[in-house]
Amino acid sequence: MKNIIMTLTAAALMSSCGIYKSYERPEDIKTDGLYGQGIEETSDSLGLAALPWRSLFTDPALQTLIETGLEQNTDMRSAELRIEESEAALLAAKLSFLPNLAFAPQGNLSGVDWKSGSKTYTLPLSASWQVDLFGSLRNEKKKSEVALAQSKAYKQAVQTQLIASIANYYYTLAMLDAQLEISEKTAKNWKRNVEINKALQEVGDANDAAVSQAEGNYFNVCSQIVDLKNQIRTLENSFSTLLGNVPGKINRGSIYDWKAPAEITTGIPAATLANRPDVKNAELALATAFYTTNAARSAFYPALNLSGSIAWTNNLGNMIVNPGEWIWNALGSLTQPIFQNGKLRANLKISKAQQEEAKLAFQQTLLDAGAEVNTAMAKIQDNAEKEQLNKQQIVSLERAVKSTELLMQNSQTNYLQVLTAQQTLLSAQLNLVSTQFAGIQGTIELYQALGGGIK
Repeated sequence: MKNIIMTLTAAALMSSCGIYKSYERPEDIKTDGLYGQGIEETSDSLGLAALPWRSLFTDPALQTLIETGLEQNTDMRSAELRIEESEAALLAAKLSFLPNLAFAPQGNLSGVDWKSGSKTYTLPLSASWQVDLFGSLRNEKKKSEVALAQSKAYKQAVQTQLIASIANYYYTLAMLDAQLEISEKTAKNWKRNVEINKALQEVGDANDAAVSQAEGNYFNVCSQIVDLKNQIRTLENSFSTLLGNVPGKINRGSIYDWKAPAEITTGIPAATLANRPDVKNAELALATAFYTTNAARSAFYPALNLSGSIAWTNNLGNMIVNPGEWIWNALGSLTQPIFQNGKLRANLKISKAQQEEAKLAFQQTLLDAGAEVNTAMAKIQDNAEKEQLNKQQIVSLERAVKSTELLMQNSQTNYLQVLTAQQTLLSAQLNLVSTQFAGIQGTIELYQALGGGIK
């Protein structure tokens, strides 16, 4: 048997080298220039992605909410359980390299015409071992290792998405708070306008049309306040659910407290995008397909199994043998597929095709990731420029409102012009808050697109 094993081992080394290779990223996978034009790749290989989330989100209230979400969110807890399952599966794959042991004691009592019978017993300890000459068990272990890495990548995806979602919820609420504050302040001013116009009407300096227009203006902004309060309440309920809490008030700061990173860099795609959970998962899927193809190749080669047993028994052909004696046996079996060759070739062809599909999916995931980085960077840059324009617009509209109010007091214009100027100013003030939020959101999206949110 020893000679057989040595012969098969030599054959394995000569004819089945491919089934022992470890996965390596294909050389034709493109990783350069994925961010597109207009974005400079920095010497810092990770860029913004290397920044811990606590350093990016410095608001103490937001940090507390993120910590609560990471601890209580049900998706995070499920992801941790998936890792435990994968670790157990990997342990089982490693143990498959060891012999299987079994202890199965047996006893027998037999006799004729109800006379005193004979008693026999066997106390066997048996073992079986699959010799992994052709990589079958090794490839299964590798697949289990990849499955564990995929479960960890899944947890990373959940964690990254959770941090981004919490930050988005938080600053969306902060944006609505700011818009509500602007609207309530405007409502107070417009209510005073209504009172002034009514007073002017009583002395004959204003007509009913001016009063009606002022009231309509005031009631319109009051309606917007109701909508904003409803949006805040609805968003708080969804936010509480995300955090694993019952619906309730969310403690938060102001949108004006946001501090953007002093310098936003993207890093080098090959290093940065490797942090992204979806990119990791796509490459791990390619690695799984690689080892599946190896396993399909190994199926063409013989399977060698060794088994044996040793037992203490008193049943060796005699009626009664006491005391018992030792009995042992050993068996080696070799199974070589013959009539399954067509099926095995078909399985190998399928595995190769699936591996190529996984490779294309990995390349597409890299392209999509690069596009997301480009989009997020463009959003940050465009909103920074737009915010400056909004601020200039507000300064001009504030002057316009004051000018039209003075003109109306001197009877050189009607209230419709004042109304238009006030409504335009309110719209610009609300738009400025939305633009500021869009800039914050762009930074959050870039951080997520670069695979941040783990540290």
